[in-house]
Amino acid sequence: PQLPSQTLRRVQLPSSSTCSKPQSQIRHASLLKRPHRPYQFTQLVTLSDGSTYTQRTTSPQPIFRSTKDTRNHPLWQPSMTSLRNVEEDEAGRLRAFRLRFGRGWDAEAVSEE
Repeated sequence: PQLPSQTLRRVQLPSSSTCSKPQSQIRHASLLKRPHRPYQFTQLVTLSDGSTYTQRTTSPQPIFRSTKDTRNHPLWQPSMTSLRNVEEDEAGRLRAFRLRFGRGWDAEAVSEE
């Protein structure tokens, strides 16, 4: 009694090439790709108080000037009086919100005259 897998035959289609050798795929270890490591640049970072340091980054920009960092942010410097009650509206979003919905949402409604 033969097993069913031994009774099946592999069918080969006639190839159009003149080569009669069966071709098989060969996979060598040299075909494995190395992980992609992006090029890194040296960047000079200038903080808001003027101090600088260098770092390696993928950004090609040679100098980065920071406007908000740990030296002038109320999250890291909550006791600085110069940072309290400061409303920075760089993108104009607060002004657009107040024009659309009024100043009733403000913590202290300021009457504009």
